[in-house]
Amino acid sequence: QVQLVESGGGLVQAGGPLRLSCAASGRILSINAISWYRQAPGKQRELVASITSGGSTNYADSVKGRFTISRDNAKNTVYLQVNSLKPEDTNVYYCNARTRWGGTWNDYWGQGTQVTVSS
Repeated sequence: QVQLVESGGGLVQAGGPLRLSCAASGRILSINAISWYRQAPGKQRELVASITSGGSTNYADSVKGRFTISRDNAKNTVYLQVNSLKPEDTNVYYCNARTRWGGTWNDYWGQGTQVTVSS
């Protein structure tokens, strides 16, 4: 199993930066990719950015150029740097780990961290 703990959310003014962290523990070597998702009340959870174990990154079109996903392997932590925040970025942000172990794929989720952008 993998455990994920997000941190770094809060109340931020529009235009400001924020860095979210996702600390992973447990069966780290089984992680194939870690992704950030976000979800607003009443809406579907959407993929924001992902980074694979090989370091490849992928971003939703809506955040390209403003969001950067990175990782610190020594700390087992993935970061989401968010710049030029907009009110529509207000969401709960979730960390997801996709793992493969013994031929079986699994998804693990963190508890989420709230980001609120004031205009």
